[in-house]
Amino acid sequence: MENIEMNRKAVRLLQLWDPFNMGTDAYDTETADVVAALQAIDHPTELAKRIQEVYEHSYEQWIPIEQCVQISYKLIAVKYEAKCIV
Repeated sequence: MENIEMNRKAVRLLQLWDPFNMGTDAYDTETADVVAALQAIDHPTELAKRIQEVYEHSYEQWIPIEQCVQISYKLIAVKYEAKCIV
């Protein structure tokens, strides 16, 4: 899987996640920030903390870390799938 396809899958996962029930197109900036972080972060807990920070900064609402960990595991899985196929 190419990096572009990995990014598309990650974006789709984040859109479907919709932590504040605002609709799939409400998080373009946050999605871009999280996908960029995914490029550099390999550990789910570290990525979860970054996800929490990104969304909290934008919306001034706190997302429980457990929810962030769940989505981070899915994102890391997409990243490792991309690494294995290349």
